[in-house]
Amino acid sequence: MKVTIYDVAKKAGVSISTVSRVINNTGRISEKTKKKVLEVIETLQYQPSVVASALTGKRTRTIGLIIPDVANPFFAEIARSVEDRGRELGFNLLMCNTDNNPDTEEMYLSLLKQKSVDGIIIGTTTKNYTIIKDLLQERFPIALIAQDIPELTIDVVCVDDFLGGYMATSHLVSLGHKKIAIMLGSMNHTSEKFRFQAYRQVLEENGIEYDEKLVLYTDYSIENSRRAALEILQSPQRPSAIFAHFDSLAIGVYQAAKELGLNIPDDLSVIGFDNTILATIVDPPLTTIAQPIHEMGRQVMDLLVQEIEGNKKLKQRVILPPELIVRHSTKENARS
Repeated sequence: MKVTIYDVAKKAGVSISTVSRVINNTGRISEKTKKKVLEVIETLQYQPSVVASALTGKRTRTIGLIIPDVANPFFAEIARSVEDRGRELGFNLLMCNTDNNPDTEEMYLSLLKQKSVDGIIIGTTTKNYTIIKDLLQERFPIALIAQDIPELTIDVVCVDDFLGGYMATSHLVSLGHKKIAIMLGSMNHTSEKFRFQAYRQVLEENGIEYDEKLVLYTDYSIENSRRAALEILQSPQRPSAIFAHFDSLAIGVYQAAKELGLNIPDDLSVIGFDNTILATIVDPPLTTIAQPIHEMGRQVMDLLVQEIEGNKKLKQRVILPPELIVRHSTKENARS
């Protein structure tokens, strides 16, 4: 027979309301009583009903996380860091994968609210501003990670993308590269816009002419980044270096270079962005811009939980510094 809250209360010798307060971490309860109730919960293996809690207006201790592609190591690591911090704070995680589809994202936003999650963290290139605005007006806790929507007053945790793009491009320029291609997943994401702006500024500061033909637009897949790299590397505009906006896109460049018999970094320097596990397992190891993924996940969960628990009134935009990690995919330009 399933253990109920009544069973816990009876065995612990306390009221049902006391057990409820312990579970939901509300009200004033002595440490002795709290410890006793938690020990009984563990002994009886009692699992509170999330649905029942939601119906009574109580917290479900559940957070929704919406990401574009769990197969992308960056977002997989984001999900892990958010989940780890959530567990420390007593929250479960419901992860939703949108495949960069705005309709799927809209569906998940509605579904998560119906499931009575306590809050939602969004890591997608969202276009559903209206839905998010409505949720914010309802005071529904929402936070963004690895992106920003300047038009909305909302909690945000992301990296300084302009600085990261500046560091990446400057590194290639310092090695004597002038024909530097840049590979974008799209220009819908604020992070890519800032990185692209930095790329252009570094070129201008160093007297290098901007060439639109060296701007490669692709989606977020390795296969399409491979195709884009194949095309530019066989063109008259063949670059001596490529700045890929994500480590996953850099892998497509590696594949294209191998197909064409080009050596990295002797024939082509490549730099990525994220510093995921991909950067260390490819040959040669990838020079990249590191995002503090673990810290981003920790801080966004902290901000959301603070709002859920009513411990904050002001929205915060937390911008963390990136770091240039030099490995073996970049070197001095041997071509003029």
